[in-house]
Amino acid sequence: MIVDDHEMVRMGLSAYLEAQPDIEIVAEASNGKEAVELAQQKKPDVILMDLVMDQMDGVEATKEICRVLKNPRIIVLTSFIDDDKVYPVIEAGALSYLLKTSKANEIAEAVRAAMKGEPVLEAKVTGKMLSRMRRTEEGKPHESLTAREMEILRLIAEGKNNQQIADMLFITVKTVKSHITNILSKLEVDDRTQAAIYAHRNKLVQ
Repeated sequence: MIVDDHEMVRMGLSAYLEAQPDIEIVAEASNGKEAVELAQQKKPDVILMDLVMDQMDGVEATKEICRVLKNPRIIVLTSFIDDDKVYPVIEAGALSYLLKTSKANEIAEAVRAAMKGEPVLEAKVTGKMLSRMRRTEEGKPHESLTAREMEILRLIAEGKNNQQIADMLFITVKTVKSHITNILSKLEVDDRTQAAIYAHRNKLVQ
């Protein structure tokens, strides 16, 4: 079954896969809600799942299909590789994760691999999953912060700017900037706003 909100994408995938001697398209859905309904009716062996769709997105559809069907083999096929897309859909039960930039024959091979229960992951996704596993084994990123860095992170989360932090801690603005550079690197975030969000999410501030 092919699930995608773009008709041309469904048509292109369907045309190529139907031309394969060992693959048959049993259903097409334009959104997650329709996908769940058709999955229960048609019980496809493999599902190609888009992520960003109206009514119900691919993550929720994957979660629901995994709940109602026994051992569904779901291959995510998307344009997105953001953390907030990759981790939730893999945790929801998706077997494989491919980008729409994949070659047609790679998608067909992923379908065949899915029939054997073998996952196929985009290289960048594999890297993300391995990195996350390492972080889990090593503990949370903020645990590597020094006492001073943790102090500055809390002040950032409270909305203090560099000059205010320097004044409060009796250090130079240059030293504050150096600490912030280290904090961003250790937390694997891009800017102080993301660092502040991280601090609040992990309850590092009152």
